[in-house]
Amino acid sequence: MSAILVINSGSSSLKYSLLDIEREHELASGLIERIGQDTGAASHTVRPDTDADAVPTMLDATYSDERSIPDHHAAFAVMLEQFAEHGPSLAEHPPVAVGHRVVHGGARFFAPTLIDADVERQIEELSVLAPLHNPANLAGILAAQAVFRGVPHVAVFDTAFHQTLPAAAYTYAIDAELAKQHRVRRYGFHGTSHQFVSESAAAYLGRDLGDLRQLVFHLGNGASVTAIDGGRSVETSMGLTPLEGLVMGTRSGDLDPAALVHLSRRAGLSINELDALLNTRSGLQGLAGRSDMRDILAGVDAGEEAATLAFDVYVHRLRAYAGAYIAQLGGVDVISFTAGVGENAARVRAEALATLGFAGVEVDQARNAERGRGIRRISTDASTVTVLVVPTNEELQIARQTADML
Repeated sequence: MSAILVINSGSSSLKYSLLDIEREHELASGLIERIGQDTGAASHTVRPDTDADAVPTMLDATYSDERSIPDHHAAFAVMLEQFAEHGPSLAEHPPVAVGHRVVHGGARFFAPTLIDADVERQIEELSVLAPLHNPANLAGILAAQAVFRGVPHVAVFDTAFHQTLPAAAYTYAIDAELAKQHRVRRYGFHGTSHQFVSESAAAYLGRDLGDLRQLVFHLGNGASVTAIDGGRSVETSMGLTPLEGLVMGTRSGDLDPAALVHLSRRAGLSINELDALLNTRSGLQGLAGRSDMRDILAGVDAGEEAATLAFDVYVHRLRAYAGAYIAQLGGVDVISFTAGVGENAARVRAEALATLGFAGVEVDQARNAERGRGIRRISTDASTVTVLVVPTNEELQIARQTADML
C-alpha cells in the first residue's frame, strides 16, 4: 500500500489527511486549531480500513483534546501523537510523499511541483499576493520537512488549474506596464476543487471530459464559479486575490473600485481598514450580521429584512455569473454545486437556477430537496442541462496530483 499525507496549513490551523492512494481510501484525518493561542484544539478521525467493495464493520472514530500548541512544529508533534495513540500506525503506513496545499502560485506554477529551496523561495515571494495564506502554507511545509525527511514533498497550487485562462479572461484593463511590473492579473482560486468536481462529474455521467462545457459553483464561506470547457478553466470569478467575484460569508466579492476611494476620502478609512472591511466585515456578514448561510436562511424564514436582502443579493450574483459564463461557453452541458453551501443548501441551488430555463435547465424540486452523501442528479430527466451536486474532496485531489508527480 502507498500512503500519501496531505497537509493544508493555515495561519492558526493544520488540517491533515492520510490516504491509501491505490484504493483512494482515507485512512485518517485531523484538524489542529488555535495554533499560537493560549489553548489549542486537536481532533483526529480514524476511518474503517476495508477493501473497496467490503461493507465497513466499524464507524468512524473521532478523538479530541485541548492543549498548548505554540507553533506549526508543535502542531506536527501533536499530529504524530494522534497517529501513535489512535492509529493508524505511521510505521505500518509510512507516507511515500507529502502533498501540500499552497494557495497562490502566481503565473509561475501550473502543475504539481516538487518542493526544493528555490520553490520555497518563490512561495515566499508570492506571499505579497496572498499574505494571509502563503506564509502559513510555507510554515507547514518547513515543519513537515523537519518531521518527514527523505520523502518527496509536493506543492499543489490552488491557482494552477486556472493557468489555462485565455489572456482576454485574466487581463485587467489597467495600465499594462504597471500591471506587468506588479503582477496584477486574474489568477483564480479553488482550482483543486473545481478540477476534482469537473472530473468527477464527467466520470459520473460516463462522458468524455473533453466533450463537456461545465459550470462549477464552489459555494462555501469562500465562493467561486468556474467555466470549464473540455476540462480546461476558461473563466473564473476570483481574481488577483480570493476577494473578487461572488458574495461570500465575510467577503464582498465584486465592488466598484471607486467605492474604496470614496470611503477613504469621506470616511477616512486607511488601506488596512479598507482591507479588513472587504475581507471580514462584508458579504453576508456585512449585510445581515451573520456569515453562515444556515443562519441567513433561518432569518429569511423568520421574515427578517436584512437576512432576506442578503439572500437576494447572494442569489442575484449567482444568476449574473451563471448567465455570463454560459454566454462565454456558448451553452452549457453540466452545472455542478459543491462545498458547504453548494452541497447542503437546496434553496440556494433552486433559486440560483430558477431563471436559467432559457438555457435548458430544469430542476427537479424533489431531487433537489433530497439529502445524500455522494454525487447526485437534481435536474429533471427532460432537462437538456444536467445539474449535479458533487461533494468536493480537495485532499484526494492533492493526493492524486502528488502521486502523479512521483
